[in-house]
Amino acid sequence: MARVRDPAGYDGQREMILLNAAQLFAQRGYAGTSMNEVAAACGVSKATLYHYVRDKHDLAVRIAEEHVQRLEAVVEEVLRDHATPEARLAALIRSFVAEYALAQNAQRVLTEDVRFLREEDQQRIVGVERRVVAAFARTIAEVRGEDAQSKLGKPMAMLLFGMINWMFTWMKPGRELDHAAIGEMVADLFFGGVRAVKVPPALLDAEPLPGSEAQQSR
Repeated sequence: MARVRDPAGYDGQREMILLNAAQLFAQRGYAGTSMNEVAAACGVSKATLYHYVRDKHDLAVRIAEEHVQRLEAVVEEVLRDHATPEARLAALIRSFVAEYALAQNAQRVLTEDVRFLREEDQQRIVGVERRVVAAFARTIAEVRGEDAQSKLGKPMAMLLFGMINWMFTWMKPGRELDHAAIGEMVADLFFGGVRAVKVPPALLDAEPLPGSEAQQSR
């Protein structure tokens, strides 16, 4: 008699494998990570690992594709729930910063490792990415009062993604600024320029960094 698979247990184990693999890929790169290392990080045998994924390529495809599909779902939700272009853009910025906070390893796989995948998988994943970028571009054009096909919409969307994507190379967890505060700062900066950024409440009562007073007195 065939063994009945426990859906909750299977899905939980699969999610654990994807999370650990994403962390390894983010730290070492797709090419520098072996399936033996993934199995060890997950605390499972290699045979068990292959019960959930076919190979390393399949693992990277699932990480990148599920992540970008989640981002597209966030876009659809925001566009549905906010009436004005300004509210939609602000919500998109805050929502993406929050998503990246939870899935920064998967985001690095999406941005850095998709190039190692087969052409048909690349095209499918990049196709979703393009829809996400297009939604940002249209919203930016609407905020500017321009046609949806504005020539500035996409370049400005890519500049915005540049701010968000690189945030995790310098932001350290556990400091005064959390992801919600950063999301507000990015929205303020993008909407109003340098003078529009407000000091987050967490920084108002924070102790000055070592050496900052000496530097200010010079």
